[in-house]
Amino acid sequence: MRMRPTLSWTPTEDLPPGTTDLEPVADVLSTGGVLVLSGAGISTESGIPDYRGEGGSLRRHTPMTYQDFTAGAEARRRYWARSHLGWRTFGRARPNAGHRAVAAFGRHGLVSGVITQNVDGLHQAAGTEGVVELHGSLDRVLCLSCGACTPRHELAQRLEAANPGFEPVPAAINPDGDADLSDAQARHFRVLPCTACGGILKPDVVFFGETVPPQRVERCRKLVDEATSLLVLGSSLTVMSGLRFVRQAAQAGKPVLIVNQDPTRGDLHAHSRVALPLGTALTTVADRLGIPVDGRATASVKP
Repeated sequence: MRMRPTLSWTPTEDLPPGTTDLEPVADVLSTGGVLVLSGAGISTESGIPDYRGEGGSLRRHTPMTYQDFTAGAEARRRYWARSHLGWRTFGRARPNAGHRAVAAFGRHGLVSGVITQNVDGLHQAAGTEGVVELHGSLDRVLCLSCGACTPRHELAQRLEAANPGFEPVPAAINPDGDADLSDAQARHFRVLPCTACGGILKPDVVFFGETVPPQRVERCRKLVDEATSLLVLGSSLTVMSGLRFVRQAAQAGKPVLIVNQDPTRGDLHAHSRVALPLGTALTTVADRLGIPVDGRATASVKP
């Protein structure tokens, strides 16, 4: 499955309006077997912006594509300078009420699995186990030549040593871990090779225009097949890599519920879309189900 570089989506037909009624969400969770599909919107309350919501990063930022990254050293220099700076902020992010609610639902046996489009690792940090990272994770680094996979913190330490005094002030941090820097700010950043073979290093994430590993896609398809319903949290479903699982569930006659403040590309396949902030919505549902959510206070990232 190639992740198409679809950077925007405009509704082409009338969509059902959003609602504030959380009863359908509580109902499907109470029966169990719910598969969660999460997107960038679940992490905004942790200080990580989303792509397409109000103030989303796509209004000012075009994500790196796989084709650009592999095409030349200058593109990789710009990427790694921005990503290295963004990683400092990502490392301080903490799970918010939405992540903790999903983990609580899992501990009570109501969630059959979690597929996330995010690369921030916050579901796992909240205690959710067995998360399928559809688009990979920023905390790992791959060599495009020998395939070695190493922890991101090791490369971060090497880059710190190779770029002493690199302290530019970014205009913003983006949901892909990128930071907004000018070409001048990134011009002298030193990029490092793989320590095993000298090859090109890339974060273990699926860039726009890159192919999601087929085995990962099949694992997600199986999770949809085994679930009783699908709960989408904080995703516009603009990218086909996530939308196809919504279509799969709907075609199988399984209820699809969406919690997202803005309209999504999957609304026509959904029983309803709840237009409420995720932390508030999910903790409210947890209260209705009598499920405690640890640490209600939301942690924020401060660049």
